[in-house]
Amino acid sequence: MTSWMRCMFPIPVLSVTLLLLYYNSKLLKWSGFHRFNATEERILLLEACDVLSNGKKSPYEPALTSLYHPTNCQEYLRQNHYITTPLSDEEAAFPLAFMMTVHKEFDTFERLFRAIYMPQNIYCIHVDEKATAGYLQAVTDLAECFPNVFLASKMEPVVYAGISRLQADLNCMKDLLQTEVQWKYVINMCGQDFPLKTNKEVVQHLKKFKGKNITPGVLPPDHAIPRTKYVHREDIVHSNVRRTNTLKPPPPHNITIYFGTAYVALTREFTKFVLEDQRAVDLLKWSKDTYSPDEHYWVTLNRISDVPGSMPDGEWEGDLRAIKWKDMNDHGGCHGHYIRDICIYGIGDLQWLLNSNSIFANKFELKSYPPTVECLDMKIRERALNHSEVPVQPDWYL
Repeated sequence: MTSWMRCMFPIPVLSVTLLLLYYNSKLLKWSGFHRFNATEERILLLEACDVLSNGKKSPYEPALTSLYHPTNCQEYLRQNHYITTPLSDEEAAFPLAFMMTVHKEFDTFERLFRAIYMPQNIYCIHVDEKATAGYLQAVTDLAECFPNVFLASKMEPVVYAGISRLQADLNCMKDLLQTEVQWKYVINMCGQDFPLKTNKEVVQHLKKFKGKNITPGVLPPDHAIPRTKYVHREDIVHSNVRRTNTLKPPPPHNITIYFGTAYVALTREFTKFVLEDQRAVDLLKWSKDTYSPDEHYWVTLNRISDVPGSMPDGEWEGDLRAIKWKDMNDHGGCHGHYIRDICIYGIGDLQWLLNSNSIFANKFELKSYPPTVECLDMKIRERALNHSEVPVQPDWYL
C-alpha cells in the first residue's frame, strides 16, 4: 500500500466511528422511551423538542396530537399516560389543591389538567355558566374518571375583569375545604395556563415560603387607582365591565387597598379566614362593583398583619406566573401573537419558558401553536419521571 493510501485509509474509518458514537448516544438518551414501546413518531418528537428547547430550528415540527377518549375510564388513564402514584414521599405528604376556571378550548385545558394531575392532590373545576352544553359535558366526563376531581357546586357566568371571576374561585375554595384531603396550599388557574415545573418542584417552591400566602402585589400605581375609586358595572349580557362616574365609599374597616396579580397560592388557614372573617366578607361585598377585583382582593387581605400566613411587607415575590406582556421589552418578544396584551406562546418562546423561574405560565393555545404545548409537556414530564422515587410504570411515559 502506497504511503498516501495509508494516510487516507483512517479517514473513512474515523467517520464511521464518529457516526456510530453519535447514533449510540441518541439511542442511549432515548433508551427509556424505546424500552416503554414509544413509537417512532414520538421519538422524533422528543428529538425535535430537544432541538427546539435549545433555541434552534428542527426539520421535524411537532404536530397536534389529541388525547384518546375511550368510554372506559381505566383505558382513558392508561392510553393518555396519567401518573397514578405519588412520585415521592415529599409530594405525598404535601398535597396541593387546584381551582381551575375554564370556559373554552377543551383540548388545551385537558392537556393542562394531565400535566398537573397527581393522585394525592385535589382539583375543583369551575366551568363558566355560559359555556356550551358540549363543553360542560366533556369536562364532566373527564372529572368522573378521577376520585380527586370534581366540578364546583355553584357555577358563575364569568365576565372578564368582573366580580364573577373572583366569585368562581371562592366557590371552589368553599368546596375544597369540605373535602377530606388535607391540602397545604390552593392554587388558582385558568384553562390556558401550563406548568413550567414538576409537581415536586412546585411543592419545594411553596415550602420555601414557610406557610406564608403568595399574593404578589404593591400599593396601586396611578393607572390602577380608578379601578377601586369608581363604581363599575358588570354586564353579563355583553360580557364586559363598564366604569361609571360614581365614586365609591372608602373600603370597610379602614383597610388599605393593594394592587397585584390575580394568580395566588393560599394556605388552608388563610382560605378559612377568607370565607369566615368579617373583614374578608365585607371587603368582598365592597369589591363587587370594582374593576378586576381579583387583582386587589387577595393581596389586600394578605397585607393585614394578623391574617393567617400574611405578608404585610410583601411585594412581587412568588414567581407564580411567567407572562409576556406587550408593553414589556425584557422578554425577547412574543413568537406567537398577543391577546389583551398577553402573549399566546409560539414555539420560539419555548426556550424562554424552560429557562423561567416561574412555576406556571400563561397563555397557551394548543390548536394555534401545538409544538409549544407538546414540547413543554414532554420536557416537564421527562424531568418528573427522571427524578421519580418510585418505580416508573410503562404507561406513564409520553
